[in-house]
Amino acid sequence: MNTEQNIQLSIGGVPEHYNYPWIQAIKVGDFSKQGINLSWEDYPGGTGAMCTALREGSIDIAVLLTEGIIADIERGNPSKIVQTYVNSPLTWGVHVAASSSIHSKEDVKRKKFAISRLFSGSHLMAYIYANKNGWVLTEENFVIVKDLDGARKALKNGEADLFLWEKFTTKPLVDTGEFRRIDDCPTPWSCFVIAVRNEVLENYPEQVSKLIDTVNQSISKVISEDKTIQSIAANYGLEKEDVAQWYDALEWNNTREIDINSLSNAASALYELGIILKPISKERLRVDFVSCVKPNYQSKF
Repeated sequence: MNTEQNIQLSIGGVPEHYNYPWIQAIKVGDFSKQGINLSWEDYPGGTGAMCTALREGSIDIAVLLTEGIIADIERGNPSKIVQTYVNSPLTWGVHVAASSSIHSKEDVKRKKFAISRLFSGSHLMAYIYANKNGWVLTEENFVIVKDLDGARKALKNGEADLFLWEKFTTKPLVDTGEFRRIDDCPTPWSCFVIAVRNEVLENYPEQVSKLIDTVNQSISKVISEDKTIQSIAANYGLEKEDVAQWYDALEWNNTREIDINSLSNAASALYELGIILKPISKERLRVDFVSCVKPNYQSKF
C-alpha cells in the first residue's frame, strides 16, 4: 500500500452547477490540506467522455451519472463507485430547435436524437424517454454530436431533431429562443455518483477516503452558506430564479452512503432496455461495482 501523503490526483466532471462544492473546495485549498493535489478537468461531453477517460487513465476520479457508470463498469470499466453524490433525480429537458415542427411528445416518434456519444447519459436517457412513451429506438435514431455545442449545431442544421440534457444547464438557450423544451424526463434514481479507478483505490485508499470526507465537508459548507444560490448563478451564467428552483429540489449527499437500492433500480432499467445483457443483483452491485474505501464506511445496504 502506498502511504505517501502528497499525491497528484485528477478528477473529471461536467462544467455544471452540481459540481460547485468540488470547485469551491479546490479553490480554497481544502484538498491540498489533506496532502492531495487535486486537478479538476471539465468534461462538456458528459458521462460517456468521462467513462472513456477513466478507462484510459486520463483521470483518476469522476463525478458522473449513475446509469452511465453502471453500464460502463458492466462493459469492463476498471472503476468502482465510492459514494452517491446527489441523492435527488436529474431532470432532463427534452429540447428541439426553436423552428422545429415538434411541439409535444406526440410528435417525437421516429425522430432522431442528438447524443454526446454512445452509452452516454443523453443516449441512455433517450431510451428511458422512449420506453416511457411506448416507442422503440434503433441505431438509426441517434446522431453523435460529442457535447452541447455539437447538439446546438445538429438541431440548427436539421441533422437531429431532439436533444436531452439537464434542463437548467440548457435553460439559457431556451430563454434566448435557440431551443424549445417540449418535455421533462427525470431519472427514477439518484443521479450522480463518485467513481474511482481501481488502481487508485488499491494504491491510495487513505487518500481517497480523505478526498471523499473533504468534498462532503465542502457540501455541508455550501449548504450552510446564505449566498450559495447567488454564487452558483454567477459562476455558471444562470438566472438566480432558475438556480433557486433547481436548488429547492436538490439533495446533495454529504455522508459516506451509497444508496444500493437506487443503483439497483438503474441497473434493472438498463437491463430491461437491453443496454446491458444480463441482470445485476444487489449482491453483485456490492461486490463488483461498489468500493468501501474505509473500514467504518456507511452504506444503505
